[in-house]
Amino acid sequence: MDSNLFSRRRAERFAQLLDEADGGRRHHVRSRADDRLTELVAIGQQLRTSRPAAPVDPEFRTGLRAMLVATAEREGIGAAPTERPATTTGHSPATTSGRTFLPAVTARRARARGAILIGVAAGAIAVSGISAASENAVPGDALYGMKRSTERAQLALASSDISRGQLFLDFARTRLDEAGTLRGDRAGFTAVLDDMDADTRQGVRLLTTTAARRAEPAGLDAVNAFLTGQRREVAALLNTVTRSERDRTRRSLALLDAIRKRSDGLRAAIACDLATPATSDALGPVPGSCPGDR
Repeated sequence: MDSNLFSRRRAERFAQLLDEADGGRRHHVRSRADDRLTELVAIGQQLRTSRPAAPVDPEFRTGLRAMLVATAEREGIGAAPTERPATTTGHSPATTSGRTFLPAVTARRARARGAILIGVAAGAIAVSGISAASENAVPGDALYGMKRSTERAQLALASSDISRGQLFLDFARTRLDEAGTLRGDRAGFTAVLDDMDADTRQGVRLLTTTAARRAEPAGLDAVNAFLTGQRREVAALLNTVTRSERDRTRRSLALLDAIRKRSDGLRAAIACDLATPATSDALGPVPGSCPGDR
């Protein structure tokens, strides 16, 4: 599906196809996008008649509602039309029994925007059920892409850097669990540990940056709690993997040790009331030395 799927013209055509599927007037037009749009209409019809087997998470429902409300406000969907200024020709919008009719173009655009919202809502509800089924997927499984997409959605809905940082560390734990199922698959094992280390760096950077900015160690406490369990589990892999996989695992252990050193240094800097460090790297702020350590 290309990035221009919901351009104005295609959105209006999508709205027409939805009307036709619901028994509305048939439009004797056709576009090059009809084949793809027809597939989406069919999916929409199926979603109306079936519900996900898995329950929808309350947090997901709340986040989805907020997203739809924000989109509706931004697009002006559902808002009363503003009055038009009187024209010099004396013409006014057509009325019947005191009701003012929107111009045909405005009505079509409203239907198109509504169709987009319906598509987003229906797709999101369906995804919520599929994502629940994908929780135990591992690289190579059909639902693994859905699992990673769900993680990105969680990050998008996170309300603060601390929440996002903790989510990244949770994902690093998940990647470690996946690595245990890929022993003997050198390429897959290496790839999932690369992802684990990337998630670890992202989470640690967010948490250490917040701790330094606020001069509060709460973010560092979360980092240390992660390190305690994660290092133990990564070290346990050394006894079960091949030689080449063992070398790659040691790199992840070295990263965790570097994070512990960084966390301890920032904690000491906060305790001696050092100003926010001016330099940073992949792990976040680089702490200076307290006066007594010089």
